Amino acid sequence: MKKVKKYILVAAASLLVYSCNDALDIRQAGEAQDQQAFQTASDLEKFLVGSVYTSADITSQIKFSSLFTDELKVGPANAGQDQSTFRFVIIPNDPFVEGIWSGQYLLINRVNQLIDKSALITPASTTDVALYNNTLAEARVLRAFAYLNLMTYYSTDLKNDNALGVILADKIYPFETKLPRVKNSDIWNFVEADLAYADTNLNATAAANHPAPYFINKNVVSALRARMYLYRGNYTLAKQYAQAAVTGSGLALTLAAPIPTGTVGSTAWNNTFYTQSTTPSPYRKMLFDDIIGENIFKLSRPSVGLGGNIAGMYTTNNTSISGSPWWVTGINLYNTYGYTSNDIRKYAYVDPTSDATKQNYVIDKYPGKNATPLKNDIKIFRISEMYLILAECAVRANDLPTAASYVKQIRDARKWTGTTTLPTYGTAAAAFVDILRERRIELSFEGHRFIDLKRLGAEAGVSIDRNATDDFLTGTPLTLSLTDYRWTLPIPSSELNGNPGIAQNPGY
Repeated sequence: MKKVKKYILVAAASLLVYSCNDALDIRQAGEAQDQQAFQTASDLEKFLVGSVYTSADITSQIKFSSLFTDELKVGPANAGQDQSTFRFVIIPNDPFVEGIWSGQYLLINRVNQLIDKSALITPASTTDVALYNNTLAEARVLRAFAYLNLMTYYSTDLKNDNALGVILADKIYPFETKLPRVKNSDIWNFVEADLAYADTNLNATAAANHPAPYFINKNVVSALRARMYLYRGNYTLAKQYAQAAVTGSGLALTLAAPIPTGTVGSTAWNNTFYTQSTTPSPYRKMLFDDIIGENIFKLSRPSVGLGGNIAGMYTTNNTSISGSPWWVTGINLYNTYGYTSNDIRKYAYVDPTSDATKQNYVIDKYPGKNATPLKNDIKIFRISEMYLILAECAVRANDLPTAASYVKQIRDARKWTGTTTLPTYGTAAAAFVDILRERRIELSFEGHRFIDLKRLGAEAGVSIDRNATDDFLTGTPLTLSLTDYRWTLPIPSSELNGNPGIAQNPGY
């Protein structure tokens, strides 16, 4: 792990860091784009690690998903931060609308720059050819990931290939270029081409210093495809690739047990469970980033160096009640943590200093690591998500018992003693309710709740589920109709200003 972090830091330091004024402005002063900077496959790999991977980020969408849905309650230190977004005021200059769009296009632009620079290089040996092709393959998977993120929020209908998608930026364009949005099918075809290239060119031997779960490999490609096909409504392929991700990765669900001895929740128990160096719980260790656990892919955020503090989305100083939290766990979400008895997530996700009297349950899913509060790796694909995809696909195939078994396996893994009761689903709708409940608990604060409700809520009869006391203002809406236009984000003001001919989404 130390070797990986050192490699990332050195690669990053060796490259110029530049800024973009616009999502499609790539040729900026100061970029490393001359022949001297890119002479070998190793140079290209350094750019991949130091510029492309470091541009991969989903914190804007994690925070937006939390704010817009039912994961949050206004915290005791909140002095107005993000409250308009929380109250469903979604406009083109919303910071999260801007952040999701610009963040993903920055990643796409970095990939396009890498591909452009690759033309300057002629690999000198068979080994160099493999490294060269693998570097391009990893970059193109990251580009596909960025497009999936954009489509999730800005496409008018993910399941309709003729619906309006996003801008297809497939290469470096001159500054003055104004590109239109294209159909979903154009984006998906481009993504499929990137993933097909990865199938052929990802090479574990060439990428020996790119270990899982911090770098792209074929299991990440399977997981990405599983999520993509689920969102697109192709449940046959979603099932195929979710199974491939589970089997290929060789990972299993991370267990709750063992946990500290003594009374759960007591001071002595808390002192052990919540301390990185002493907790025996594998699940808690995974949150601390001490073990890989069930992570198929996550974004590296070393305790010193690159990357922001992910828990800083919710709190000021640390993940305790004294850390001045702006946002705390939504009350109904907290109550849902107790749906299954002896579920470790009720403890793993909530700091013990929380003020239960005022129902201020401090979010502790990102507890910090190595004495660095707030900073943790960003989890992208985990085995539990693959199991939940398989459960949903089983419902689509009218195999309700199999769907129940996948949900039970997750709950068993999260239970520190005993096993759970096998759910019984009389209808597909009942199964979807339970799957959504499990996704709500397991994937909380990881950026899934918005799209989960958008694509599955109507079939389950479930929408945003806030408690009346999540907001200190009375009379604010507690839910939002799933037919509301705000379930598709607007094209941001920054893009409209620079590209006035671009089509805006309905309602804005």
